[in-house]
Amino acid sequence: MAKSARNEFDPQAFLAKVGDGKTVLIFHKNEAVFSQGDAADTVFYIQKGRVKVVVLSEQGKEAVVGIFEPGQFFGEGCLNGHPLRISTTTALEDCVITAITKTAMLAVLHAEPKFSELFMSYLLSRNSRIEEDLIDQLFNSSEKRLARLLLLLANFGKGGSPQPIKVHVSQETLAEMIGTTRSRVSFFMNKFRKLGFISYNGEIEVHNSLLNAVLHDKPQIQRD
Repeated sequence: MAKSARNEFDPQAFLAKVGDGKTVLIFHKNEAVFSQGDAADTVFYIQKGRVKVVVLSEQGKEAVVGIFEPGQFFGEGCLNGHPLRISTTTALEDCVITAITKTAMLAVLHAEPKFSELFMSYLLSRNSRIEEDLIDQLFNSSEKRLARLLLLLANFGKGGSPQPIKVHVSQETLAEMIGTTRSRVSFFMNKFRKLGFISYNGEIEVHNSLLNAVLHDKPQIQRD
């Protein structure tokens, strides 16, 4: 007999509650969730807040390689046999994060098709984003890369209304993410504001005109 609706597995409810091999943690702004070189034995899921992922080279140079937001997993490399963390993840704001041990994660992936579907959807989406980022770095100007990053950070929707970037991201961080200098980012941000693509009202607001400029490759956004 089929399970009743009340007994059906709910992935979101599973991720929101403490259970076997699963804890809900609070991280404050600028607090590290894990550091590069730490043992990798846990997968994390963001309930609230955003985190940034930073990689440190052997020469001591840092690079921001991603920003994750609510509804996303990170640290899943442990499922693929990575014994150590290859990056440092830090809270950009106060965060509520579910930590799931590798053992518990593998068990629920095997036992619950709905959870497996949710996780697979995330992995496919993440893979597509990585491919898009690579193409962006190879073929687009730093100005266009900044425009795309602002649209992604603002979760720009279909409504066309200004979308605020609700977390403070410094120009240094933006520069690291698109592979340019802070001074270039400052120049482009001022240009975007003058063109009406973005505005400042305590936080950055991204306008529909920026999306149109990127999609239609308008001449206001130049190639390097």
